[in-house]
Amino acid sequence: MRKALPIMFQGTHSDAGKSVIATAFCRIFARNGWKTAPFKSQNMSLNSYVTVDGKEIGRAQGVQAEAAGVLATTHMNPILIKPSRDQEAQIVVHGKPYENMKASTYRSEFFDIGLELIRQSLDILMRRYDRLVIEGAGSPAEVNLNDRELVNMRVARMANAPVVLIGDIERGGVFASLVGTLQLLDECDRKRVIGVIINKFRGDLSLLQPGLRWFEQYTGVPVLGVVPYMHMRIDAEDSVTLSRYATKKDDTKMIDIAVIQYPRISNFTDIDPFFVESDCSVRFVTDVSALDEPDILIFPGSKNTIEDVRFLKETGLFSAVQRLYERTDVTMIGICGGYQMLGERIKDPFHVETPLDDIDGLSLLPVETTLACEKTTVLCEGRLIYKNKTFHVKGYEIHMGRSIVKHGEPLILLNGKTDGCKTKDERVIGTYMHDLFHNDSFRHHLLNDVRRKKQLPPLAERPLYRQLREQAFDELADCIETYVDVKTIEQKMIEFQGGDNDAL
Repeated sequence: MRKALPIMFQGTHSDAGKSVIATAFCRIFARNGWKTAPFKSQNMSLNSYVTVDGKEIGRAQGVQAEAAGVLATTHMNPILIKPSRDQEAQIVVHGKPYENMKASTYRSEFFDIGLELIRQSLDILMRRYDRLVIEGAGSPAEVNLNDRELVNMRVARMANAPVVLIGDIERGGVFASLVGTLQLLDECDRKRVIGVIINKFRGDLSLLQPGLRWFEQYTGVPVLGVVPYMHMRIDAEDSVTLSRYATKKDDTKMIDIAVIQYPRISNFTDIDPFFVESDCSVRFVTDVSALDEPDILIFPGSKNTIEDVRFLKETGLFSAVQRLYERTDVTMIGICGGYQMLGERIKDPFHVETPLDDIDGLSLLPVETTLACEKTTVLCEGRLIYKNKTFHVKGYEIHMGRSIVKHGEPLILLNGKTDGCKTKDERVIGTYMHDLFHNDSFRHHLLNDVRRKKQLPPLAERPLYRQLREQAFDELADCIETYVDVKTIEQKMIEFQGGDNDAL
């Protein structure tokens, strides 16, 4: 039986650009007529994605499936690790919570289970698709972990995939990190590396050429491309990227949007559509001094709502937010965990996320939340009523909590049930619906309402975000085809097809 041709992208470290380049190849192969799937055996991320059958996977693989023009399934990311506390994480297997585990327990007790899950998913994808774009995690040269790793070279051997190693030149020391990684690999794994890509390059390429020649002569491994730094409209995989986001207001923009960044922030890609709005300044807030008086204050999702509320209290943000609400006309919006925080109380009787039993919320919405053992993961759509207008909205839910609205109006009507809550003056709204701001008509109305409050004329034309995302996939693929030797990579994929698929 014919099997898919795989290619694997690994990095010298986290955030080297594996996810983005893998996304580009998903688009490239799909544009060339190949039925293509992404694959990441084990993903550690708090940014997740809900499949059409209501399962949870890493957001990067969901986005890569979109780039490939196929529906995402849990086989594309069979194991998702969602850190909830220091040294502890929720293990999600095929889209459903499996168990909360300490790192040491996961390593000692889950390895054989995980290996079989990965083998099964790989086999299914290899039989169903023409091309398989595999993404590693972290670095393949973590010598203290390699005997039981489940995401880098062991997966490459299982799939008999050639490997492209990616280095990030923006961090400095790219040649040292590439050479060091290659030298720390076992000889059989080093032979699997067909070349390297240098990512996030800025400046004059001629100045880099001597280093490229030296690298190829020293290692015998070809440089397959030097990719320029790109401003991407592709969803971020995890919170590593948060360090690149602004923390100060851009005074040239008319609308100031502040986002509370707590330690266990999740699914912060909810705020991505604001970055393409020409009049919006988006900044992340971690302490009182940076709060100021924004026009919109967003509370994003959290993997540990109670402990993130404790963070708000310890930093003084808790009382500062309450004072902000009392003295300004700021609009406050909570998504998922952020919605729970805006309520009166959060209870965890079964200690789903924390040893703490409960905690008081900000009491800005008449809502009480109880964390449950059963997780809700579902795609959703309905009618949202805001400022005397009705909007058709769609998104997804991922949460452990069940929230009871004591009084007041729901925010969204969902096929016979309701979601969320809003105050009578609609200055505070909360919902479990992620991707709320990806709904263009609602986002446009929200922003133009802020402009009216500031006595500014509304903008007649605003961007259509989902359309921009599709364009971004093509722009990314065009860039990679320009700067990377895609033909050589495809030829190596064909050559590897005759190898031993069962090698471990």
